[in-house]
Amino acid sequence: MRSFAIGGLVGAAGVLATARRSPLRRSRRPGNAQGGLAAFEDAPCFLELVGEEAQRYREGGETSAGTSNPT
Repeated sequence: MRSFAIGGLVGAAGVLATARRSPLRRSRRPGNAQGGLAAFEDAPCFLELVGEEAQRYREGGETSAGTSNPT
């Protein structure tokens, strides 16, 4: 019974710590920052990758599926 009570207290403390920390995480992101894939699509590494794939496509190299262009 004692271990059950101690486990309940530890769990409740974890819930309270998480609840207090959540608003801080949301406020750290600037208001104009995008989330999810939209944030990744503006990254320089992604733009470079898209540019390289477009160049290969124009040159008649491999397509995005990884097969050779038949033309």
